[in-house]
Amino acid sequence: MKRIENYDLSAQNTFGMKVKCALYIEYDSVAELQGLDYQSLPQPVMHIGAGSNLLFTKDYPGTVLHSNVKFLKYVDMGLDEVLLTVGSGVVFDDFVAEVCKNGLWGAENLSLIPGEVGASAVQNIGAYGVEVKDIIAGVVCLDTKDWSKTVFKAKDCAYGYRDSMFKHNKGRYIVTSVLFRLSRKYSPKLDYGNIKAALEGTDLQNLTPGQVREAIINIRNQKLPDPKQIGSAGSFFKNPLMPKAKFDAIVAAEGCEVPHYELPDGAIKVPAAWMIDRCGFKGTSNGGAKVYEKQPLVIVNASGNATPEEVISLENQIITAVQQRFGVTLSPEVEHI
Repeated sequence: MKRIENYDLSAQNTFGMKVKCALYIEYDSVAELQGLDYQSLPQPVMHIGAGSNLLFTKDYPGTVLHSNVKFLKYVDMGLDEVLLTVGSGVVFDDFVAEVCKNGLWGAENLSLIPGEVGASAVQNIGAYGVEVKDIIAGVVCLDTKDWSKTVFKAKDCAYGYRDSMFKHNKGRYIVTSVLFRLSRKYSPKLDYGNIKAALEGTDLQNLTPGQVREAIINIRNQKLPDPKQIGSAGSFFKNPLMPKAKFDAIVAAEGCEVPHYELPDGAIKVPAAWMIDRCGFKGTSNGGAKVYEKQPLVIVNASGNATPEEVISLENQIITAVQQRFGVTLSPEVEHI
């Protein structure tokens, strides 16, 4: 188990914010986690994954925990459905690559999303018409109230758009592994965004999960920065949901075709990136922070030395402009710490 005081968190958040925590602990097993004297640790205690959805706004006065629990185990190789359990510290895209390689459907649209498996179940990550809740069968946690093992079925996790009951019980449950349910049956989801265009020339009736994964990776690489090269936390804002009347009002006011995605409950999702772009923010800088020129939904640490204040100022400018133009209040997807 790694235990370091006054730890530099620069490498533990993909935004690259230069902040420290009082104590950093990385554990290799659930037993090590259970063995911690929780109350004696510098408070408050926070658990992070790869830090790919976090904006540290200042030094963290307490303890940061990180899982190095890494395993992938197939537990039920059924004829159609396949169940596998994955350790919380596994890189999420490594899990996706593994199941796609084995011809299993369900995770391919989530390719190249940064982060780790444990955090994916907390955040309910999603992309290209799929959310991780769609393939989660259960989540195994430690309850920090009594350090007991607790297993939640997917239906008990109260999953919503980038939301779960874990986010509303901060600090109580620590995810140690996730049970995923995937399928051998041919079941690609190609109707979101420009996936079909990326697969042009490919026999859509005989696709493999690996081919869809490759197309998703190509799309993402064209418009999203590699956090290893330029700091960011991925999509900074949630895509707003609205009733049809509101959507129609925006179409009328803008006088153009508005990209959108109709949800089963009748709500309409409009890309926040389109709204931000219409407000003229693509490529806009604020000190070392910048709206990424290829994808305005992303704020990047362009200089490598952007401060939290510069990022937050740019965030607030965007929220104000979108509210004034569209009457829509954007909500950050990135968690501010």
